Amino acid sequence: MCVDYSSESRVVFTLDAGGTNYVFAAMVGGRKVGRCVRLDPEPLDLQKSISNIKGGFNMLLKETGLRPCAISFAFPGPADYENGVIYNIGNIPAFSGGVPLAGILEHEFGVPVFINNDGDLFTYGEAVAGALPRINNIMQSNGNPKRYKNLFGITLGTGLGGGFVVDGKLYTGDNSNAAEIWLMTDRRNLDGFAEEQACARAVQKNYAMLANISDYRKYSPKDIEDIALGKIEGDAAAAKEAYRLMGESLGDVLCEISRIVDCPIVIGGGLSYGYPLFIDAIVDFMNSKIRNADGREFPRLVQKVYNLEDARQASDFASGGVKDIQIPGTDKKIASVCQKRIGICISELGASNAVSIGAYALALSRIDGEK
Repeated sequence: MCVDYSSESRVVFTLDAGGTNYVFAAMVGGRKVGRCVRLDPEPLDLQKSISNIKGGFNMLLKETGLRPCAISFAFPGPADYENGVIYNIGNIPAFSGGVPLAGILEHEFGVPVFINNDGDLFTYGEAVAGALPRINNIMQSNGNPKRYKNLFGITLGTGLGGGFVVDGKLYTGDNSNAAEIWLMTDRRNLDGFAEEQACARAVQKNYAMLANISDYRKYSPKDIEDIALGKIEGDAAAAKEAYRLMGESLGDVLCEISRIVDCPIVIGGGLSYGYPLFIDAIVDFMNSKIRNADGREFPRLVQKVYNLEDARQASDFASGGVKDIQIPGTDKKIASVCQKRIGICISELGASNAVSIGAYALALSRIDGEK
């Protein structure tokens, strides 16, 4: 299981690296201390970008008076995260071609530097201090002996990201490329990829098609959410269906994932705030049927899926699924899992906070593991 670092006194410097801002923070005990530092990422100029990264961490040193034991942060890929080499060709193209960012910063500050994908760190933060403890607390409060050890995380916003924690350890794969779920197959277009139907622009395009709007960018996902909820004018039925279709597509992605990883799922990112409009579609799809060549129906998943944001479903999830099996000839019983279950919940930490907590905890776990 993940270690709880909330009482930890060691300092880790973190960075939220995006194409719009570099946001630097000092963390102690999994919490930010002092004010954050914001600098321009200079996405087209490598030397200026690296200079600003060094400058941001130096400003933290000066303003907080704290000396970090490590630097840990998420940076857009593609990248060789294990060795801290960035090959970014996306929103910070200055790093194209291979830049040993971790090595540069280790030489500058004399502390270990850990760089990972934001989906990975989001999931690790949720495993340490968010969804996974929450789920196991629900199990405990209902007297259920079952405990979950693994977690899959989804970041749902402008793109579709993922991360996987196995028994307290972040699984990144042999090529620093695990959980790249955005390139999974799109069920509505087998030549396309899943992100096109499960992200912000999917909701926008769905609404534009259903409401007969020529430019899908006219309404943001938040606008469409507000239209669906009757907060602003628009086609409410089309807005609700736009989110439902996105939820159904995400449900298909999560089915494929669940057949392999078999663990609870947490969803974060900008679109997650509108979860009441799509979480039921996810769960309904995952609990639906498929057919064999003879027309016989089978559950789409062996596991039953529960919406843990629904109080009744959360109670059902935590109060069953286990029964005592008597061992013949003895007075002993085994608490056996009689129904395989997966719970889906929404991040309470928020994606940015979960990434920071994940970066902090992962740095300390790596340092402690090395010792």
